[in-house]
Amino acid sequence: MKKMVLLLIGFIFITSNAMASNLAKRAMEEGLKPIPDNQVELMKLIGSPDKDMVELGKKLFFDPRLSKSGLISCNTCHNLATGGVDGVASAIGHKWTSNPHHLGSPTVYNAVFNAVQMWDGRFPNLEEQAKGPIAAGPEMASPPELVVDKIKSIPAYVKEFEKVFKGQKNVVTFDNVANAIAAFERTLVTPSRFDEFLNGDSDVLSKKEKRGLNTFIDKGCTACHTGIGVGGGSMQPFPVVKPYKFAAVGDFKGNKDGLVKVPLLRNIKETAPYFHNGAVWSLEEAVKIMGETQLGIELKENEVEDIVAFLGSLKGRKPVVVYPVLPPSTNKTPKPDAN
Repeated sequence: MKKMVLLLIGFIFITSNAMASNLAKRAMEEGLKPIPDNQVELMKLIGSPDKDMVELGKKLFFDPRLSKSGLISCNTCHNLATGGVDGVASAIGHKWTSNPHHLGSPTVYNAVFNAVQMWDGRFPNLEEQAKGPIAAGPEMASPPELVVDKIKSIPAYVKEFEKVFKGQKNVVTFDNVANAIAAFERTLVTPSRFDEFLNGDSDVLSKKEKRGLNTFIDKGCTACHTGIGVGGGSMQPFPVVKPYKFAAVGDFKGNKDGLVKVPLLRNIKETAPYFHNGAVWSLEEAVKIMGETQLGIELKENEVEDIVAFLGSLKGRKPVVVYPVLPPSTNKTPKPDAN
């Protein structure tokens, strides 16, 4: 009898592992990909950013002096302590200005996995994207020449630029400011339990999370939310089947073709509010709306719960980021201007 029980337990264990293995295989066949657990492979994927450039970029990312007012840094809207977002529906910038289109700040974590940047996909990479908010009037409101003047007025910064961009005739440029910030942002990758599951650990997800992943695939969510970012890989129409009930919040209609960047779903439980205009604060409601607007289906409560449970497995381990000590300003540094 004891031997039979042990055999039964063994059979259940083997069957359970086989089912999990098949689910992981199915997920990858649907286009979902893990963050590599091999550091060499990861570096190839994110561009092997130079160590000194990353350190310089980190300082610039946290430096509010890049803004006209001297109050706003990249981290203001992409707060690394709160999921890489600011937690408000519409981004707040210079002179307490709300985004004119009522657009929220996408997370900077894992943004390296986006095929394009910004909700309308207008920037092809992090290097180009980093320039936009710095110069934009409703955001940091600093013309490129002002940014360059500020950096050049700080000898310690000039020294770092000379080290990082040695060989260039003019090292302190607006492009190089953006290049350094992007190098730092490329390191903000958050591997999760979901990656461990795809990489072969069949026990790391709960039964409910596995059910949620299965439902996520069955319902067609992976048609858009795929790749390493579980999204971020394409531009898609929104809405598709049924009108988005909060479309009147802001005037954003997508790019010239009416397409919107598919957001990453990694760390999604930490990045509320949801959708481009931040009109939805509940992840459960967001999942329901996606079913209705994009897939034309009404998800059952248990299906929503399971999908949300799966999405919880995308919460990743954040890299340790030590807040930098910034080099001091000088008498030549342009003064803050809040007007």
